[in-house]
Amino acid sequence: MGVTRKIGIAAVVVTVLAGGSLAFVQDGQDANAAAQAAAPAGSSTGDNYGNDAGIQPIAFPHAIHAGTNRIDCAYCHYSAERSVSAGIPPVSTCMGCHAAGKVQVQSEQGQQQIEMVQEYWNDGETIPWVRIHKVADHVKFPHMRHINAGLDCTQCHGPVQEMGVLQQPDPAWGDGKMGWCISCHVEQDVSRDCTVCHY
Repeated sequence: MGVTRKIGIAAVVVTVLAGGSLAFVQDGQDANAAAQAAAPAGSSTGDNYGNDAGIQPIAFPHAIHAGTNRIDCAYCHYSAERSVSAGIPPVSTCMGCHAAGKVQVQSEQGQQQIEMVQEYWNDGETIPWVRIHKVADHVKFPHMRHINAGLDCTQCHGPVQEMGVLQQPDPAWGDGKMGWCISCHVEQDVSRDCTVCHY
């Protein structure tokens, strides 16, 4: 078989694989967009434990943890001050408070959610949280730089302490669009060089 024919076959295979990959990504994006469209802004309807859209595996009410109980964001999102990622708490962090009935839960629905967390803990599994905030893959958002510059989490994530189960980003987040980031950098009079976010 000639070199030209081999290159032609390889090009066809790559094109088919790339097209299949794009279809897979698009299907996933369509399903996620449909789930997000079905979810109310910022959190679910109903009480703080509601999870009407069924997006998160555990109905974690930020309003109770960060609001009523005043748990600092960094207690659970422990790496925000020193890492690019804010981090998702391991089940051990949840169980540090909820093990052996250290925390009293008033509602039956809340107790059921804690029992689900206990099951993940007993099975040695991580909770498969659904990611809510995500910038494009070609963008870098180093949490530690923003936190260490004095930004409060609510400036980007909205009043999380008032939200129930997070199902979609708060409108304060600006959909992670570049113009939103640039506007903030202009207001703060910080670098707007391309390499600050694209490296």
